[in-house]
This record gives sequence, structure tokens and C-alpha cells, in this order.
Amino acid sequence: MEHITFGVLGPVMAWDSTGQPLGLKGPRHRAVLARLLVARRRVVPTARIVEDLWEEPGPGATGSVQTFVGALRRVLEPDRPARTPSRLLVTEGPGYTLRAETNAVDAWRFESLVTSASRLPAGEALRRITRALELWRGPAYAEFADDGWARFERSRLAELRLRAVEQQAHTRLGLGLAAEAVPDLDAHLGEHPWREDGWRLLALALYRTGRQGDALAVLRRARSRLADELGLEPGPALRRLETDILVQDPRLDPSTEPATAADRLWTQATAAYDRTVAAGSRARLESTIVLLRDLAVTGGDGLREAQRHRLAAVAAAEDFGDPELTARVIGAYDVPAIWPRNDDPTAARQLVVAAEHTLVALPDTPEHQASRARLLATIALEMRGTRSPRGPQAARAAEEAARRLDDPALLAFALNAVFMQSCTCAGLASRRDAVGAELLVLATRHGLISYQVLGHLIRMQARAALTDLNAADAHATAADELAQHHERPLATVFTTWYRALRLTADGRLPEARAAYRQAGTLLDDAGMPGLTDGLRPLTSLCLDLVDRPLAASEAGAHADPDADWGPFRPWVEPFLMLGAGRRHDARVQLRSLQEPPAGLFYEALCCLEAAIALELNDQETLRRVHARLRPAAGELAGAGSGLLTLGPVDAWLAAVRSMC
Repeated sequence: MEHITFGVLGPVMAWDSTGQPLGLKGPRHRAVLARLLVARRRVVPTARIVEDLWEEPGPGATGSVQTFVGALRRVLEPDRPARTPSRLLVTEGPGYTLRAETNAVDAWRFESLVTSASRLPAGEALRRITRALELWRGPAYAEFADDGWARFERSRLAELRLRAVEQQAHTRLGLGLAAEAVPDLDAHLGEHPWREDGWRLLALALYRTGRQGDALAVLRRARSRLADELGLEPGPALRRLETDILVQDPRLDPSTEPATAADRLWTQATAAYDRTVAAGSRARLESTIVLLRDLAVTGGDGLREAQRHRLAAVAAAEDFGDPELTARVIGAYDVPAIWPRNDDPTAARQLVVAAEHTLVALPDTPEHQASRARLLATIALEMRGTRSPRGPQAARAAEEAARRLDDPALLAFALNAVFMQSCTCAGLASRRDAVGAELLVLATRHGLISYQVLGHLIRMQARAALTDLNAADAHATAADELAQHHERPLATVFTTWYRALRLTADGRLPEARAAYRQAGTLLDDAGMPGLTDGLRPLTSLCLDLVDRPLAASEAGAHADPDADWGPFRPWVEPFLMLGAGRRHDARVQLRSLQEPPAGLFYEALCCLEAAIALELNDQETLRRVHARLRPAAGELAGAGSGLLTLGPVDAWLAAVRSMC
């Protein structure tokens, strides 16, 4: 169904999904539509529509309503097949209902924006209120001002708008934007002089801009208008404000609380940027990608938004036809990455293509070496988990260039790329630990906080794999402390899961299961599908195998076949088949498995293959798995992920050897 939007904050309108106005025909058609919109998805009986729209309805009024409804349906759902029921303007019981989505009616969006603003920090609240007020095109249900059925809704929306104007002014004052509040309040009071809170806000805004005399004049004007037009004296708030202005009470000054001051500074700076930097300029584009980089480390919502807009920023840079600009935009997004599976593989491939094209177009001259190295690091990072030789080659080239240029931030970026290309097979935990150790020293020395957190997380994973759990504990604690102090909340996802892994490694399985349930609550808002897809059921399966290592069929019987196993389903299917008694199918599925993908679950997936092969006594698979796992001898299987473990690799190797 095409997405139709409706406007009632002004003349009643409807638009198609491209924003083009729909032809609603005559005034009666609009009146029927407006009457249904006023009802807010409730059923309006046909008799009530007739009563509301005709002063003296004739015998054909009911048929006319049906005709108007039919015409509206053809406009609102032009592609609906004949004789199929409408899904938007629906016949229900004795009448009709318009099943518009919550965000499809401007009045409903207006209320939602204003309501949500009250729960947000001042800067974001101001943006929401401003967006809400921009939805108004004129008086609500403008052409139905004289109709009784619209009167209450028109009055209600008008009052909400007046409150929103005053809420906007109040928020601006809290952000130190007193001068910006004055013009809108002036216009507001010119039309609605009985709004005492509006007068109070205008006087306070003038006072805070250094216009004490004008502030007092406004209060005198308010007193006069209220007395002349309503026969009232000003209320206590206005009288108190006049006294406070006369004595210059310090409480009238804006708050200096740090959070409010930060919000005020942000709003002032962004407003100044909007005024002074030309729309569509290169400077705006470069500032945008830096903002997206910073946004990505603020939490799951920020990461999702940054990823969503990143490709658009790169495409906009390419439109300029300037490879230097494109290189800067691509390379500026040096967001530390800890998980070697992309959240959006399609976007990753597009970024690699853009980076490769830019690398070819960018001159290989001394002044462009840093930009070229950043492009190479980007290529290596976005190619993680692909096993393409280009990934490791690009990572090495970026690292060499960064060392040659003696650029700490660039080297940190390149080391992150090297880390991402160091999980292609088993037994590489020591190599990753060395990368993490260098990154940690580099980031600490040069104040690269996000990379400092990353260094601790890398070493937490690697030391866990190498069975040095005390060191892993220390790195988890250090990462948490940095993350809390510097507002890097996503680090907590990894450290919380690590602590559940630690309980598993200590053999405290009931506590581990409870810890994993708690850790699982962090995944929904993490904004990292490359990490979270399939993780929860995989962890449960691994816990069952740790509890009873050689009982694959029992683990399969406990596993939920309908769970979202994500990319792990091929390795889980043999367990599900064994659990259902389908041994032949399990053997066929086992032998069809490809080598586990490059990543921090490599050893864990090898162990899952081993568990099935041991139960089926599949010699071919056992030999293959032994060869793949042998380089990780002495490690904890799966612990290199920092998320789960299947116990010592040596135990799995011994079990496999005993069957071969």
C-alpha cells in the first residue's frame, strides 16, 4: 500500500509517497476525509457523518456519503484491485474509519514531537519543538472553522500550538538563546495578548539580552492589555518578574549548570555554523563526516545513524569530482572496530569500491601519503571476514605508511586494520595480543581515548584465549573505567559478555547462564547486527556442550530450531538433526560445511564440527577439524571472541585424537 500522508494543520490535504498533493475533489469529499481524521482512527457512523455535514439532510444524503467515500478510496488507493476491501478508508460496523498510521497525519506528528521533547536534553528538545511548529501551514482544519464537529479539535490543537511556542521560547532561554526567542514571542503575543506566560518569557528574554528597559516596558504593556481587554490584573508570576528585574535579581541569569551550559554551547555553535557556512559546501561535508565519526561511539542509536549516513557522505564527496576531498571524507571515519564481521556487508563492499577508486585517482605524491594510508586502512577494515588477500595487503601497506610518516592517529587506525585481518585461522591470539599491546601504549601516550578502550578490549579477548584470565579481567575493568569516564557505552556490551564467559571458564555454569541472560539485554540496543545476530542461541548451545562435551544429540534436542541463529545456522543444523534422530541428514550437513569464516568464532565453530563428528564417528571431518584446531593448542576455544568459550582446545584435540 502506498504511503499516504495527511495534513490538517492548515487546509485539509493529502499527499502521495513522493510528496505530490492528491486531488481530493470537492468540499464534501474534503469534509468526509476531515471528519474521519478528527475521529483519530475511531469508527464514525454514517448517520453521524450525515448529521455533521448537512444542516438539513435530504433522503439521498447517506448515498452521497457512500459516493464520497468511494471517490476518496480511488484517490487514496489508486492501485487497489477492484472489489478488494480498502485497507486505509475502511468500512467497519455502521460506518467508516480512516486507518492512517501514527506518523501519517501532521497533527499527530506534531503532538508526538512536542510530547517527546519534554523528555529530552534541551538541545534536542529545541530541535523537536521547532520541527513540530514547522508542520503548521495555517489554522487547523482551516476550511471547517464554522463546523461544530471540528470546533473542539481545532481549539485543542490551537492551544497545543500556543503552548509549544512558549515551550520553544522557554527551551531557548535555557540554552542561552534569548535573542532568538524575542521575535517569535513578539509575534505570538501580537496575536494572543492574553497569554501571561508569553509576556513573562518575552520580558525575561529581553532582560537576558541586556534590554532591561524594554523588559519593563513589555511588562507594563502586558498590564495594560490585560486590563483593557480582559479587565484583569497581571498574575503573581508577572508581578514577581517585574520586581526581580527592578532589583536585578541574580536568579534571572541563565543556569550555569555544566550540562545546560554544554547544551547551550552546542546549540549556539551549530546555529552559528548554519548561518556562516554555505549550504552544500565542502566544509559542511567534511564537518559532517567528523560528526558521524563522533556519533558512532555514543551508543547503539548513534552507531546506527552514523552508519546510515556514512555512505551518503561518501557519495556526496564523489559528486564533487575531487579525489582529495573524497579521500578525506572516507578516511576521516576512523571509528575503532572490535568485531570482525560487518554490520552491513553491502555497505562495506560499496565503501571498498569507493576507496579503491579514490586510491587510483589520488596522486601518489608525498603530500597525499597520509590520505592514501587512510584509504588503505579503510579497505582493510571493511574487508574483514572476507579472506580476500587484498585485506591483509592493504592493512600492511597502511601500517608501513603510518610508521614511515610517524603519525600516531594514523598508526592507531592502521593497527585496528591489522587486528581485523588477524583472525583468519586458529591460533592467532598471540598476534592479536601484540597488536593490542602496541595500540594501547600508542593510544595512552597520545591521548587517543577511543583507541585506548579498543586496546584494552583486544587484550581482554586475546588474554582470555591464551588462558590468562586474570590479565583479561584487568583489561575488562580498565575498559569499563575509560568507557564510563569518556562516555563510550558500547564497550560495556563486550565487558559484560566477557564476565559471563569468565564464569563459564571457572565452571560456574548456573551463574554463567544467569549472567548471559543479563548480558543479552544489552544486545537489542547495541546497533551491531554483525555481532548480535545469532549470538544468544549460539551461546546457549555452547553452554550445553561445556556442560556435556560429548553429547551433541542432547544439545541438539535442547536447541530451538526456530531461534534466530543468524550466520551460525549451517553449524547448528547438524545438532538439530541429531536431536531429531536424523543421523544420516546430520552427516550430510556436516560434510557440506565450508571452513568457518574468518573471525573470532573460528575456533568455536571448529569445536561445533568436532562435537558432531565425534558423535557420528566421521573420520574425514575429525581429521580436518584436528588440523584446523591444532595451531590453537593451549588456548580456550572461542574465548578469543571475549564472548563465549567451549573449554580448552587441548580437550577437544585429545577427544578427536582418541577417535582417529
